[in-house]
Amino acid sequence: MKRFRRHGQESQRDRLKQELFQFNKTVEHGFPHQPSALGYSPSLQLLAIGNRSGAIKLYGAPGVEFMGLHDENAAVTQVHFLPHQVELVTLLDDNSLHMWTLKAHKGLSELLEIGRFMLMGPPGAPPSVTRVTSVLAHSSGEKLLLGTEGGHVFIVEVPGFRELEERNISLDQVASSVPDDYVGRRNLEHVEALKENPVDPNQIVIGYGRGLMVIWDLEKQCARHHIPATQQLESVWWTEDGSYILSSHSDGSYCRWMVEGEDVNEDEEKSDIPYGHFPCKAISKIVQLPTEKGPPFLLFSGGMPRASYGDRHCITVIHSKTHEALDFTSRIIDFFVIRGGPQHTGDPSALVVLVEEELVVIDLQTEDWPVIQTPYLVPLHSSAITCSHHISAIPLKLWERVIAAGLLQSTHYSKKPWPIIGGQNLAPDPPQRDLMLTGHEDGTVCFWDASGVCLYPMYKLSTAIVFHTDTDPNDNLNQGTEGEWPPFRKVGCFDPYSDDPRLGIQKIHLCKYSGYLTVAGTAGQILVLELNDEAAEQIVEAKVVDLLLGQEGFRWKGHTRLDVREDPVLFPPGFQPFALVQCQPPAVVTALVLHTEWKLVAFGTSHGFGLYDYQQKNNVFIRCTLNPMDQLAMEGPLSRVKSIKKSLRQSFRRIRRSRVSLRKHHVNNAAKLQDANARLEAELAEMELAPVQRKIEARSSDDSFTGLVRTLYFADTFLSDSSHNTPSLWAGTNGGCVFAYMLRLPPIEHRADEPITAQPAKEIQLMHRAPVVGIAVLDGHGAPLPEALEVAHDLARSPDMHGSHHLLVISEEQFKVFTLPKVSAKMKLKLTAMDGSRVRRVGIAWFGSSRSEDYGESGLVVLTNQGDIHVVSLPAVKLQVQYPCIRREDVSGIASCVFTKHGQGFYLISPSEFERFSVSTRNQVEPRCLVEVPLYSGTTRQHRPPPDKVSSSHGNARHDSEDAESAARRVMEHALLNDEKVLQEIQKSLEGDQTSFLENHIKSAVA
Repeated sequence: MKRFRRHGQESQRDRLKQELFQFNKTVEHGFPHQPSALGYSPSLQLLAIGNRSGAIKLYGAPGVEFMGLHDENAAVTQVHFLPHQVELVTLLDDNSLHMWTLKAHKGLSELLEIGRFMLMGPPGAPPSVTRVTSVLAHSSGEKLLLGTEGGHVFIVEVPGFRELEERNISLDQVASSVPDDYVGRRNLEHVEALKENPVDPNQIVIGYGRGLMVIWDLEKQCARHHIPATQQLESVWWTEDGSYILSSHSDGSYCRWMVEGEDVNEDEEKSDIPYGHFPCKAISKIVQLPTEKGPPFLLFSGGMPRASYGDRHCITVIHSKTHEALDFTSRIIDFFVIRGGPQHTGDPSALVVLVEEELVVIDLQTEDWPVIQTPYLVPLHSSAITCSHHISAIPLKLWERVIAAGLLQSTHYSKKPWPIIGGQNLAPDPPQRDLMLTGHEDGTVCFWDASGVCLYPMYKLSTAIVFHTDTDPNDNLNQGTEGEWPPFRKVGCFDPYSDDPRLGIQKIHLCKYSGYLTVAGTAGQILVLELNDEAAEQIVEAKVVDLLLGQEGFRWKGHTRLDVREDPVLFPPGFQPFALVQCQPPAVVTALVLHTEWKLVAFGTSHGFGLYDYQQKNNVFIRCTLNPMDQLAMEGPLSRVKSIKKSLRQSFRRIRRSRVSLRKHHVNNAAKLQDANARLEAELAEMELAPVQRKIEARSSDDSFTGLVRTLYFADTFLSDSSHNTPSLWAGTNGGCVFAYMLRLPPIEHRADEPITAQPAKEIQLMHRAPVVGIAVLDGHGAPLPEALEVAHDLARSPDMHGSHHLLVISEEQFKVFTLPKVSAKMKLKLTAMDGSRVRRVGIAWFGSSRSEDYGESGLVVLTNQGDIHVVSLPAVKLQVQYPCIRREDVSGIASCVFTKHGQGFYLISPSEFERFSVSTRNQVEPRCLVEVPLYSGTTRQHRPPPDKVSSSHGNARHDSEDAESAARRVMEHALLNDEKVLQEIQKSLEGDQTSFLENHIKSAVA
């Protein structure tokens, strides 16, 4: 008991806990959910993506990643890097601007927000006057030009966000410089685009939404000339030599305007509707880039014929005689082009396209413009993730064979290296090779390199080829029809539409020592696969297993089983199926375990469990666990609507029954209350020294799905007596029942001929009937038994078979230890009774000390329905630490969590992203990277004062904090030098019309 524990022992244990356990969320893998903005810095070679929840993520070379989160829960609408600097500006849909910088700290860069700003209009002006619609980061790196919905252009000094009021471009100034025909107020509203003259930084073009464009001289503060386009404007591009301006419009057309010195030659206007004569959708962005020896590249998004292809998401690329309409899988957010050469002014080398569900990079220097495989930002949800499985410390031989199989699937990708290579990855090499396997709705299993910061795709296995489906495996979606117009080409791998939901993968188990894999699906199918380096043609025969054992009176109302192909199937190199078990009824497989040393697979559903010998391709035994009251177990997941209706009916009936019983027994309530109080006092007297516990009612045996098998476990332990160990299979159900079967394996020389036999040995019924979510056997030293073949490969010590073994049963509510072979209760740890939480995920992990390489402990890592992580010691079963990890409302995140063998974990924070976390002090995978400001030899910024030098001085301790201080100083100077304006804003805020700006202004002034 705690109060009798010695103080020295307690403090020593607390110190040890600090050396073993530490919770950190380390990195996010996958593709950002709901991206909304894209930015790129050619000088830093960094990519930035903002999303609708206010996150901003930066990516460079593989392993170089940064993440920031705006305080405001608002979507990021634009991202702009300041030229040749390590700062970037974000615009949110609440009209606030934010300045971020990559600041060096202890030799590593971190992304920090150093300022925020909101435009203010004159008193009484409508919000549209300052609603920012377009942002231009000037090439000088010293100012931002902000075009607004009201038609004004505000000029703001950066990084301090000081508004240069005397240089603002007002509507009146523009109107006085434009012919009267275009001065109509509607023509000058809504600045759609701002673009700088690449040849003369003092000239910009202001594009208004109604089509009018004005070339403005920033130095002389006057309009040089105007361009009288009449169609609604979508975007503007100024060619590199400064001689042409391209404008794209809402009717699917683009125009080319020649700019000659002091005037625009209207006669040289060239208008084109590329996909013409029928009404077309808007061309939302247009880019033209020169090449050294040939014609320029023209790229634009949209412009498709509205009636025929209005639902397509396309970017058209035209170069010389090549014309392609790249057809993407989801809505296009934005795109940019990477150029070659030391100053990034050479020929276009790659097209980078951000669409709603993936990032696609096209190689523009190789014939046919192939796709470059992405080393990160891969869409994990190309088909919806249905399950995950993590394997640590993969042997090199298996690793290389998986990579070789994956390379054969990647021949259609470009051979060019990844073009975004900014920053330095300073993270140490991973200590081991880790695999993450994800099962998907379309029957595929993806293999990912999860060793480091990047979750890199290695190999993809498809199980659909074994079954008859609606699609033809020879279909090639990338091939367009000869002579088709527009000349479509499908690009991207996001494909969420499953041909048959029964193909979905529900359970995966891989043996890293033998190369055997087993996967189980939604329609009761269990495939056993072997890694083969050569293609093979074979027939996969299905072994049908009746889990109901012919019981009458039950009728399956769910989906039918999948039809297996009867003719030989050609399997490519990689994992190839050689055995198939089909459960009947074809319910979802809820538990799966593989033992490659014994060559056995155990599987379970809501109806029972079975054991399959994949060497002899025979079923060893079947156990039906179905409760006669389990009506829901007869319906299956695709009949869930009926289940919901039924549960609602049952809930209302229980409410009615409780009301009736309250009325009937109202008279006896006082006596019953006294009895209950007396019993409670007696229980409290017995538990005087114990922590406060909740009273947990035993679950009724007629609860739905009590026969559902939750966990299966193989163990070589003592079942009959304490002197003879034997192979065994353990199964735990949703009704709190544990079954143990003793297995007799023939000698190795007769393994292929003699059958394996199994006989029931033990059966445990937990009193509280809570679902059993985990089973483990601890050896004589209290250590978990090693995996199959782990000892044979000298990767684990042999288990202690001399001392007594213990059985650990983990239910949703408690952890209970039994002695073996007697199965008598020894100790337990209650969870639900203590804090009301329930176990949702559990795993066994090894925690190494951060101080001593030689010391470590095994422990249970537990995730509860409250989203908390607990570590429980073994074999003592005592709670060590508790950390909040996932929001309790995030049910899908909790359900998707998977633990590693070394104290890390993964869970889905969105359909396309894994959050990686660590509970171990020794094992953490997190980005460690450095970004230095590039040397810039341009003449336009040689006069720039120290901020550029400050931000570039990474690694120089003297300047580590000066960039943030410089920005804060600029903001403070702005506040002090404009006292009157500040007082006006305070007055306005007191009147109640500018509260939000004042808060932001004060926040940034004291930052």
